[in-house]
Amino acid sequence: MSLYAGDLTPDQAWDKLKSGSAVLVDVRTEEEWAHIGIPDTRQTDNDPLFIPWVFSGGIPNPDFVVELELQGPEDRETELLFMCRSGHRSAAAAAAATNLGFRAFNVLEGFEGVPGPDGQRNVNGWKNRGLPTNVGQE
Repeated sequence: MSLYAGDLTPDQAWDKLKSGSAVLVDVRTEEEWAHIGIPDTRQTDNDPLFIPWVFSGGIPNPDFVVELELQGPEDRETELLFMCRSGHRSAAAAAAATNLGFRAFNVLEGFEGVPGPDGQRNVNGWKNRGLPTNVGQE
């Protein structure tokens, strides 16, 4: 049994977002959002939340839980889909959200996915699967 509701592929997460039943929570750092891009959810009913799990240098965000409670939906039945770069930080964030009473999922592969044989993150993940992004925009 996992510490959260389950894992979703990026495509499954996109389907949930398009259905209007979920909110995406991007837990990467501000630098990642600015330099690598963000998911574009304009085709859905809900704007994403941007709450870093850690800050640059791996420093934990001591206010993550407070920020999630303030920004998250009042209805704890609304599913939260947590995304980071590759799916590891988001799993921890999904577990923390579950402890707050949210129905939380981890987005496998994250925004960029795992490094390929050449060391570049171009194998899988939200961006590499062709899902909507705002890459290179702030």
